[in-house]
Amino acid sequence: MFRKLEEKDLAVLREIVGAERLFSHDAIHPDYTHDEMILYGKGQPEALVQIKSTEEASRILAYANQEGLPITPRGAGTGLCGGCVPLVGGIVLSTALMNRILEIDRDTMTAVVEPGVLLMELQAAASEQGLLYAPDPGEKSATIGGNVMTNAGGMRAVRYGVTRDYVRGMQVVLADGEILELGGKIAKNSSGYSLKDLLVGSEGTLGIVTRLTLKLLPSPKKMISLLIPFNRLDDALKAVPKIMQLPFVATTIEFMEKEVLDDAQEYLGKDFPNRDYPAYLIVSYSGSSTQEIETMLDQAANCAMENGALDVFLSDTEERQESIWNARGAFLEAIKNSTTEMDECDVVLNIDCVAEFIAFTRVCAERYQLRIRSFGHAGDGNLHVYVCRDQMEESAWQTALKACMDGFYRKARELGGQVSGEHGIGHAKREYLKQSIGSVQLALMKKIKAAFDPNGILNPGKVLDD
Repeated sequence: MFRKLEEKDLAVLREIVGAERLFSHDAIHPDYTHDEMILYGKGQPEALVQIKSTEEASRILAYANQEGLPITPRGAGTGLCGGCVPLVGGIVLSTALMNRILEIDRDTMTAVVEPGVLLMELQAAASEQGLLYAPDPGEKSATIGGNVMTNAGGMRAVRYGVTRDYVRGMQVVLADGEILELGGKIAKNSSGYSLKDLLVGSEGTLGIVTRLTLKLLPSPKKMISLLIPFNRLDDALKAVPKIMQLPFVATTIEFMEKEVLDDAQEYLGKDFPNRDYPAYLIVSYSGSSTQEIETMLDQAANCAMENGALDVFLSDTEERQESIWNARGAFLEAIKNSTTEMDECDVVLNIDCVAEFIAFTRVCAERYQLRIRSFGHAGDGNLHVYVCRDQMEESAWQTALKACMDGFYRKARELGGQVSGEHGIGHAKREYLKQSIGSVQLALMKKIKAAFDPNGILNPGKVLDD
C-alpha cells in the first residue's frame, strides 16, 4: 500500500526541519520502534522527524499525503497498546519538542499548550497559579497530546471526569496538511457536530494535534485520603457503590490487593503503611476547609465500616499521603519489574460488576496457571489487570495468554463493559474492539476515518482493521 522512502523524500523532510531534527534508518534510536508495552512489537521507521511548529507538521503531512507515505505520530512513547509503533515503516512524527506552555489565563480558567508538554509540567504550572488541571493519569511523564489522543482518565476521574472533559479547543493538522481550529476558550458550544470531541481519543488516526486549549479549575485547599482495609477484595469492591451514593463525591476511589502492594514495596524500597491486610480501598476527598472534608471523611468511614471494612486509617499528613500515592503510582512499574513479560487488560465496567469480573480473573489464573495482578479505579469501573509470564515457556505462555485475554474481553462484553477505559486500542486491541462494538459502529468509524484521511496515511494499522 505504501512505498518506501527514497533519498528525495529525506531531502524534502530535511528542507522542512533541518538536518539536526531528521534521522533516518540506523540513526534512529531503538526507543522509537516501540511503546511502553514491548510485548506489542517493534516497527522500524525509515525516518524520524522532530517537529517544532504547526507549519512544519502541515508541510510534512501535505507531502506525505501527496506521495503516499505513512505517518506514525508519537509523544513520549508511554502508551500501553502499541499505538505509536510504526507498523509499516514510513515516518515517525515526534511532537516531543513542541513542549511550550503558551499561556495560563486566569480570567477564562484555561491553559494553552503545545502537545509535547508533559502532564507533570502542566500540573505544576497550574498549581503555581492556584489552579488545578484535574485529569491525573498515573504516568506523569506522558505528554498532554498523548493524553488527549487516548482520552486518558486517571485516579481523579471519578470526581472530575477524563481528559475529554477538559479539552476546550485544539489546533489540528489534517492528513492533507490543512490546519483546522476547533473550539477555543469558550465554555459552551453547540454549533454543529463536535469534531473536537471526535478527535479526542482518536489515537492520531484522524489528525495531528499541534495546540490545545484546556480547562482549569480552582485548586482545592486540602485533600485527605482514607486507607480502608478489607478481609477480601470482593468485600472492598462491593462497598464502592455504597460509598458512591454518599452526598459528597469522592475525588478518588482506588482498589488494590496486598500482593500488588508487596510488589510496589520491593520496587520502591519503601514500606507502605498498614500493609498487613488482604485488600484495600483508597478513598480521597478534597475541599475548601478542614471542617468540610472532615464531614466527608466521617460519612465515608462509617459507610465503609457498615459494609465490611476491617478498619479505617486516616492519611492526614504529608508523609502518609506521599507514602500511599507514591506506592499507587508505582504499581505498573512494580508489576512489570516482578516478571519476565506481561500483558494488560484495561476494561471498563459498571461499578457494580467489578467484583464479578475480578472473581473471573481468579478463575482464569487457576485455569491457565498464570499469575495475575489487578488494581484500578473502583469509582468509575476501570480495571487494570496484568497477566504475568514469569518463567513460563514461550509456546505455553502464548497459548495461555491468548486464552486468558479472550476470556477477559468476552466476560467484559457479557457484563456490558468496553474494551478500554483509558489506554486506547492501538493495534494490540483491534480485534477485541471489533468484537465489542459490532459491525454498524465499525462501519461508521471506517467512514469517519476515510473522510479525515482518505489515503490512510495517519497511524496505519491502529484502532481499526485496515
